Amino acid sequence: MKPLKENGSDKPKKNGKGSKELQKLIAKNIEETMKRIEEAEPTESSEDSPFVSGSEDTGDEALSDDDGSISESGSEQSKLSQDEDVIQSSEGDSDDGDNDGDLVSEGEDDDNYHGEDSHGESDDSREVVEESDSSEDEVAPRNTVGDVPLEWYKDEGHIGYDLAGKKIKKKERQSKLDSFLANVDDSRSWRKIYDQYNDEEVELTKDETKLIGRLLKGKAPHPDFDPYAPYVDWFAWDGAKHPLSNAPEPKRRFIPSKWESKTVLRLVRAIRKGLIKFDEKPKEKPRFFDLWDESTSAERQGLAYIPAPKAKLPGHDESYNPSAEYIPTQEEINAYQLLFEEDRPKFIPKQFANLRGVPAYDKSVQEIFDRHLDLYLCPRVHKKRINIDPESLKPKLPSRRDLKPYPSTCYLEYKGHKGPVITISVESTGQWLASGSKDGTVRIWEIETGRCLQIWDLGEPVEQVSWNPKPEVPMLAVAVGHDVFILNTKCGSDEQQKTIEEILHVEPQKAEDDSDLTANVVTWGQDDKHGGIRLKHFKSVTKVEWHRNGDYLSTLMPSGESRSVLIHQLSKKQTQRIPFKTKGIPVATSFHPTRSIFFTATKKDVRVYDLIKQKRIKKLDAGVREISSIAIHPGGDNAIVGSRDGKLCWFDMDLSSKPYKVLRAHKKDLTAVAYHRTYPLFASCSDDNTAYVFHGMVYSDLNENPLIVPLQILRGHSTGDGRGVMDCKFHPRQPWLFTAGSDSLIKLYCH
Repeated sequence: MKPLKENGSDKPKKNGKGSKELQKLIAKNIEETMKRIEEAEPTESSEDSPFVSGSEDTGDEALSDDDGSISESGSEQSKLSQDEDVIQSSEGDSDDGDNDGDLVSEGEDDDNYHGEDSHGESDDSREVVEESDSSEDEVAPRNTVGDVPLEWYKDEGHIGYDLAGKKIKKKERQSKLDSFLANVDDSRSWRKIYDQYNDEEVELTKDETKLIGRLLKGKAPHPDFDPYAPYVDWFAWDGAKHPLSNAPEPKRRFIPSKWESKTVLRLVRAIRKGLIKFDEKPKEKPRFFDLWDESTSAERQGLAYIPAPKAKLPGHDESYNPSAEYIPTQEEINAYQLLFEEDRPKFIPKQFANLRGVPAYDKSVQEIFDRHLDLYLCPRVHKKRINIDPESLKPKLPSRRDLKPYPSTCYLEYKGHKGPVITISVESTGQWLASGSKDGTVRIWEIETGRCLQIWDLGEPVEQVSWNPKPEVPMLAVAVGHDVFILNTKCGSDEQQKTIEEILHVEPQKAEDDSDLTANVVTWGQDDKHGGIRLKHFKSVTKVEWHRNGDYLSTLMPSGESRSVLIHQLSKKQTQRIPFKTKGIPVATSFHPTRSIFFTATKKDVRVYDLIKQKRIKKLDAGVREISSIAIHPGGDNAIVGSRDGKLCWFDMDLSSKPYKVLRAHKKDLTAVAYHRTYPLFASCSDDNTAYVFHGMVYSDLNENPLIVPLQILRGHSTGDGRGVMDCKFHPRQPWLFTAGSDSLIKLYCH
């Protein structure tokens, strides 16, 4: 420190008297400094600093005691450093001039001492300034841009303007390496923070760092603050003659409250009504609840509320003793029986003498079963969506190796047709194959050798060929234009040929009454040219299907309206139309494999009829654009339906009238579907030149759903006239599949 003034008149002289006075002044300054340090607040301990300094901060470490005292080593070191500074400054000043000078005053000497020590330890020697709440004591910010974001000055050379309106230039930025080295060398770098707003570096004092540390620990900013100070009672209550307030008591303290009495009265009424109950046990939640209860799901904490369907209100005709005008006569009842089932009245009124004479409802068991079936099949649980692996949603299907045998490889091709092959049919013994083409020919092939045995040229495109299902009568039904030919294939033995000739013999028809429903619809005649029977229809025939006993066959005429579906009996040479009203345009028909049930497929749905009871028993809704084909499972309880939009629908008729599975395999229209008689296989073909083979296992256990597994995609046909594979049929005994394509080829796929 420089306790002497720098001007020449104040310099001390170099004599013995001046040196003694200088020593006294030094001792006096040291004493004053020690007193100020003891009176000041305790300094920061060495534990608050993240750096450990061995040389520069020894004075700081010496001042780190909690009681504010100074250690001996620190005091001695500070005394020595002060002595050295005073001696050096006095010698330097004495050499500069010869003029004698007086010593500085005590106040000026202390100020110079603190200013000199600020180069080394500025925090310890800083004067203690009393805190003030006045805004005038605050230092004005250097930058005057206000709340303007500094990002606006990102591309500028300055960061704002000072009080004089001059630009504040940006300082040159140090590299990260230089700033790191500077921080390592500087033991006080942990106290320095960068003020981005004023572009300067600010060093925190020890008091400020201690204040920040206390705030981070959740303590009071000032160390002298005691949050648990004892309570100070400012009044002396002992011997007090008067209260704090000597005001008179208000009137409300002596009169009962009107509002409290009203509240009590309201509570009493609620208790009497039972709205408020005491010591009531909590209600147990019922284990079962009424499904059609009117309460909401939130009240009963159960499944979602499903309102019961509203029944139609009964009328006078549904009374057990209606008026005479509501009771039909016997003639009217007989007239009802001649109507279609859809047109018959659902309820015929009857008269009873009393209510005890009313019999039980005859359809109660059936309706209860249907109701229970609907409840069983109706999903009533709301499942929340969760994040799961999509792969886990795929069904676990068995390996294709375990499902062999199934057709997978093209083994043989049957060539001979000159036009697209529209239809094929396999004989029940599996030895012969019949095919029909647009070139107007029907061919009989030997399956194992591929040899063509017979050819019939019918002159028109063939729509359908179908073998008789009985192996003893190998006849072939062919649909061509308006005619249906029943041909003798001559593939059986001599005895079988005699039987066939007797069946195919037609007597000349007698004149029939015009009142007959089938008059002028079908004409039975002998076909000597092709050797068989010719059934001439009034419209074009597209489908021919045989009954399982081989005596009946059905023909389909889509444009025949009410007479579009006809059933012919071969033994009696008779024809009759089905006694049902068909709605829509029929596209396919089929007989049930074991029961007297008939299937009629329109473009939108499939209707199932009982031929014995002559009524409709089921309606299958496919939900597709247009149905193209149908096939019935050999068990009779399942069916597959092909559509024009490439969908294949599997129906479990015991389960629901909706599809059990919808397979979207083909890209174009499905042309045919087929079941295998013995193996759990079914197939479909499409105009995209592919045929799909599936594994379809139907279990005897009604609680187990059918297993459907895709097995193989068969390719090989080429496109002709925009069409692909036209028909597909399974071999009756082997796991083989025959496909007929628009490229005039028939392919055999084997395992």
